[in-house]
Amino acid sequence: MRDGGVIAYPTEAVFGLGCRPDEPEAIRRILAVKGRPAAKGLIVVTDRLQRLAPWLAPLPAEHRAEIDASWPGPTTWLLPVTDACPPLLRGEHDSLAVRVTAHPETRALCAAAGSALVSTSANHTGAAPCRTWDCVASQLGAGIDAILQAECGGRTAPSAIRDARTGAWLRGAPDTHE
Repeated sequence: MRDGGVIAYPTEAVFGLGCRPDEPEAIRRILAVKGRPAAKGLIVVTDRLQRLAPWLAPLPAEHRAEIDASWPGPTTWLLPVTDACPPLLRGEHDSLAVRVTAHPETRALCAAAGSALVSTSANHTGAAPCRTWDCVASQLGAGIDAILQAECGGRTAPSAIRDARTGAWLRGAPDTHE
């Protein structure tokens, strides 16, 4: 990853495809491997929010408290960005999808890389996301550099997504039990 590689790694529910978020060529590779339009944007996972600080605009304290209370955990928040946020990450949006993950191997991967990670489900667009490294190897193996062979967390659904500015739930719901 430090050299611009693309990897697959386990998250709370499925395997993700990732790279350092400051590596545009690696991000383009992920989009090509998946067949994902760049306009959709990508999620970024991290072990600590400070890794993304230069790209994130300030939030009012009342919004920060709710976000902080949900992390680490399976909620992805759409956070307002500064002009420094790479367009390949946010797509056509004025926000960045961010999750401080609770998955121990993904947290350790971020710490070892000294970076947050791009995180999009490991699958071709339209196919079911992979939940095992064998699935990743057979579906995407030729297009990536490495697979972290660890288990996904116990969740059955992808992370909930909320808009930090409005509180709206865009995916998942507060009462969803998974």
